[in-house]
Amino acid sequence: MSTVRYPKVVGYELVQQIGGGGFSTVFRAVDVEEHRVAACKVIALTEQTTDKERKTIEKEMRVHSVLKHANVLEFLNAVVVELKFQKQFVPGIYILLELAAGGDLFDKIAPDVGVGDEVAHFYFNQLVSGMDYIHNQGVCHRDLKPENILLDVAGTLKISDFGLSSVYRLKEKTRMLTERCGSLPYVAPELSGDEPYHAEPIDVWGMGVILFALLVGNTPWDEPSASSPEFMRYLSGEFIDDQPWSRLPDMALSLITGMLTVEPRDRMRIADIVQHPWCMRQSQLASQGVFTLAEKLTQSLRANGDLGLAAPNFSEPNGGMDEDGDQAMGGNTHKSQFTQTLMLFSQTQSGSRYTPHLTRFYASLGPALLMTLIIESLESMGVKCKQAPKNEQPGNENSDALRLRIGGYDRRKVVYKGWVILEKFSYRSSNGSFCVMQRDVGNPISWRQLWKSLILSPAVEPHVLRK
Repeated sequence: MSTVRYPKVVGYELVQQIGGGGFSTVFRAVDVEEHRVAACKVIALTEQTTDKERKTIEKEMRVHSVLKHANVLEFLNAVVVELKFQKQFVPGIYILLELAAGGDLFDKIAPDVGVGDEVAHFYFNQLVSGMDYIHNQGVCHRDLKPENILLDVAGTLKISDFGLSSVYRLKEKTRMLTERCGSLPYVAPELSGDEPYHAEPIDVWGMGVILFALLVGNTPWDEPSASSPEFMRYLSGEFIDDQPWSRLPDMALSLITGMLTVEPRDRMRIADIVQHPWCMRQSQLASQGVFTLAEKLTQSLRANGDLGLAAPNFSEPNGGMDEDGDQAMGGNTHKSQFTQTLMLFSQTQSGSRYTPHLTRFYASLGPALLMTLIIESLESMGVKCKQAPKNEQPGNENSDALRLRIGGYDRRKVVYKGWVILEKFSYRSSNGSFCVMQRDVGNPISWRQLWKSLILSPAVEPHVLRK
């Protein structure tokens, strides 16, 4: 009897799940012969998949495949495995993408703290460069938010996820858009009405929210409407003395308020942003190398102790090589000075493993006991929990791992979903656990807040191993 498996995708084997859940899953994929790595997004095809859903995915791929820029996650290829082959392979649309080995930019940012001015300046200018290119191709992203801002192996910003994108200009003919879409904390206020809207100002608004979140570690409001007291204070001008607005340097504040101008006609354009004094000054980080960049990016996590929890200094039993032999592969892999300085390689029972989630910790209890305490703690916080059978997704290479599906709403009323994955870890001759909280959907900053709340919960905290 044959075993259903994932196919090779143009020479790449799917070796490790690194994200996703529900209808799509993201794997790290390796082309061993060519010494290359990539990401493979697998969108499940079932009997219930509609033609409309397939056309939406095909449209996303068409738009994404023509965008080639240093700050846009590269689309490499795609293959489809139809349902008629389900006895051999897992049916789905397999989208091969550049591997953003540095993970989520906002996974490295302490909530309600943010990054320093020079780190924000370095990355925001890359976001501007990428969005300027995207608009020059006649494309509007329409879903700019922290979870769609990734980093590559060298620390370069990558704009991802073109599922809500739209072509608004073709052959010098520009059209207005009508579809209402996006996540409420990041959408422009004109999307709350029924009138058609101009494309480019929508993305500029999203860029303004992202810069605010970079600098202060949070979003400015739940949604840009009368139902948000924070937004109403912004409209009245009373926000200037409020925290965290009062923390912003004057130049950064003038740029952010220019992008967050409520009237689209008066909102800054990307050409204005490029010319703003805050953006025009020379970057001090650009010439200092990736080690310094990684150190400064994670400075807030080092200061508040989060990085010490995620990466305690144990001795590595396997000399730093993971079970896939990636250190020995050489060439263009996911291991670099940048990703190692970010601590994206966790120490596991079988050696060092690429783990692009800094929301992880080690504990002195075994997985079964720890899982009971984690469920108790999360449910007391109002988080929905469901234990998964060992053979269920996500397809972790450790088949003995315990998995818990979790979900809920954050402080901004944005849904989050993900997994808590527990596996055995021996520490000083006693049995413990290695726990990874893998986010699928939601704001990385909110996910970090949930991770920290779990670690500090009365039931779990006494068993957490610290640096």
